[in-house]
Amino acid sequence: MKLLTLVFLLAIGLGLAYCIRSLRALHQKVNTRIAREIAASTKELKAELWQSYRQTEAMQQLLSLLKFSAPVPPTRSWAASPDLLLTLAQLVRTHNPKLVVELGSGVSTLVVAKAGAKKVISIDNSAEFANKTREILREHKVRGVEIRVAVLKAHIAGVDWYDTAVIKDLKRIDLLIVDGPPGSKNPEARMPARAEFIAKLSPKAIIVIDDVNREGERKLAESFAKALPNHVLTIYPHEKGTAVISPK
Repeated sequence: MKLLTLVFLLAIGLGLAYCIRSLRALHQKVNTRIAREIAASTKELKAELWQSYRQTEAMQQLLSLLKFSAPVPPTRSWAASPDLLLTLAQLVRTHNPKLVVELGSGVSTLVVAKAGAKKVISIDNSAEFANKTREILREHKVRGVEIRVAVLKAHIAGVDWYDTAVIKDLKRIDLLIVDGPPGSKNPEARMPARAEFIAKLSPKAIIVIDDVNREGERKLAESFAKALPNHVLTIYPHEKGTAVISPK
């Protein structure tokens, strides 16, 4: 009887020891997982804070450089980010393009015009948004900008792209900005730009492509660079990624 009790107590002790060991292992595993999640969240937060600082820094420089006389529309998200806008302003001021063609109107249209571009033609697929951009330009008393509305139509490339009738008269483009049509749903949405504009560029043309952190826009940038052997492709580590294809 005593032996049986001893065995029983020993079994209970072993069970308790196993439970304690299992709980310790589980506790350690949970702590490790929590620590990893905290580390990942901290890293993500630091990246977001750093990005916000960089965008604030670029916006401050832009405001100082261009001396806006009216409120500037919101940037980032679906609109151009300040780092891209500052790059556009610098390119215009440095190279003095006679004709700038932009795919996708908005705050970038204002910046390019304010930076001193002689003639800006902006193509937009939305009549509503085109009117908003025109209103912004009026508020800033900006001239020399023409906004054309081009509905999206089936393109030979297999995607919906701007009605090509709207761009037939364009030639000798010194600065081409590709930030449309919307490419969030179709990664190939902007690919027709190379075929449609390559023959319309001046020899000294510069091509700027937004959103090259996305595969489709990166592919478009590389396609432009390949078609222009006397140009060089530079990728800027901007918030959304910016490609600049410029003469060597």
